[in-house]
Amino acid sequence: MAEEYIVEMRHITKRFPGIVANDDVTIQVKKGEIYALLGENGAGKSTLMSMLFGMYEPDEGEILIRGKKESISSPSYATSLSIGMVHQHFKLVSNYTITENIILGIEPKRKALGLFPCVDIRAANARVAELSRRYGLEVDPTAVIRDINVSTKQRIEILKMLYREAEILIFDEPTAVLTPQEIDSLLDILRRLRDGGKTIILITHKLDEIRRVADRCAILRRGRLIDVRDVASTDTKEMANLMVGREVSLSLGKAPAQPGEVVLDVNQLCVRNSDGVEIVRNVSFQIRSGEIFAIAGVSGNGQTEIADAIAGLARISGGSVRICGTDIAQLSVRGRKEIGLSYIPEDRQSVGLILDFRLEDDLALREYYRRPFSRSGVLNREQIASYGEALIQKYDIRCAAGGSTWVRSMSGGNQQKAIVGREIEQDAPLTIFVQPTRGLDIGAIENIHRQILEQRDRGKAVLLISLELDEVMELADTIGVIYRGELGRIAPASELTASDVGEFMMGVHREAVS
Repeated sequence: MAEEYIVEMRHITKRFPGIVANDDVTIQVKKGEIYALLGENGAGKSTLMSMLFGMYEPDEGEILIRGKKESISSPSYATSLSIGMVHQHFKLVSNYTITENIILGIEPKRKALGLFPCVDIRAANARVAELSRRYGLEVDPTAVIRDINVSTKQRIEILKMLYREAEILIFDEPTAVLTPQEIDSLLDILRRLRDGGKTIILITHKLDEIRRVADRCAILRRGRLIDVRDVASTDTKEMANLMVGREVSLSLGKAPAQPGEVVLDVNQLCVRNSDGVEIVRNVSFQIRSGEIFAIAGVSGNGQTEIADAIAGLARISGGSVRICGTDIAQLSVRGRKEIGLSYIPEDRQSVGLILDFRLEDDLALREYYRRPFSRSGVLNREQIASYGEALIQKYDIRCAAGGSTWVRSMSGGNQQKAIVGREIEQDAPLTIFVQPTRGLDIGAIENIHRQILEQRDRGKAVLLISLELDEVMELADTIGVIYRGELGRIAPASELTASDVGEFMMGVHREAVS
């Protein structure tokens, strides 16, 4: 008896101007399994799943759902087939509440005064709150999207699908902005959903997640299907090599740091949020040239606000910040850049890039106002294009039309490469990396980790803020652990274990700042 496939995508080809995103790809997903799609940024994983969800239509090939050929022409039709998708890039209305975003298009109705139909927002709020508690994705249903952080936005995307009770669940990089604890919780949810009869297609760059939850794994490289493997019989290194097409080193071999003069001096820093609540409290630390200082902590404890305050995106309410001896509190963002600051932000789309620019223009954002990129206020398009092409090649930014590619059309991982490349090229004494490898494949992560170490070894100061505890432990020379807006522990990385850092992150074991 033939195996039951709930999803079959046969000989799928999808082309965009200048690129073949999927080239004769065939996948077959069994009912009730977790099927992982693994590949580098731009390998075609999200495009393939976007066709299954009706956002694109294939140029060639066919899609069968429960053995029946379907022409999935829209997300609403996919929803009618009990297909749901959590997207890598958030699809939320910024001035709506969390509940309003989740119920959009399927609003529960009631009759006011028994006569007039209206949305039953109270019932919807209650159901969203119950779902968020059940799946460990705590949110305030009445919060407005523009006022919440990246991690909460990701939870909302997951809740949107759970609210619709889809049978075939597509997760596109669902853990990219979650903390280690939240990731553990989500993976438990995936197992429970599978055990309850749901079929899950998981797109992720994180090989350990595939090892922990997936039954089978399809590996894509540059739009083509390379292999389909049973996860239980394939080791992590073999998966990485198949994905990247070369031998991947899983160890950095970091040399001891050689710290020099103080580059960043943060003293008693305080930051308030838009409601006037103090979310960073009397934070003090120093970073020397040739040193990587990492701030570890659970999302929402003030680490992003520290970075924003240093970069000029958040107001300093108390204390001081000095870069190379200069107090920067009153300087503009450009002024801080001019004295030696580069910044890779947490939210690449809202803060790091202008999505409706061409790639070459985004790559020149830090330099466009000076020679050779402009003269007397007139842009030198030839120089901008040449500079953009050089960075595209140097940082392996995958794009359909070179520097003319619209940034919005690029994969999230390649958008991240663009920001990292642009900021490293500033050759600044201090570079702040906030979640630098979020959404990147293992090959790109390896490359960016080496670039961060190269910055240190060239005598640069590096502030690393990451929710990935493994990343912090691997890269940092000094670690500061933040909890509820305070640095509760600062110590050389060699003196701390991952368990120690994890305890400080959760506020279980507090010590005075050393």
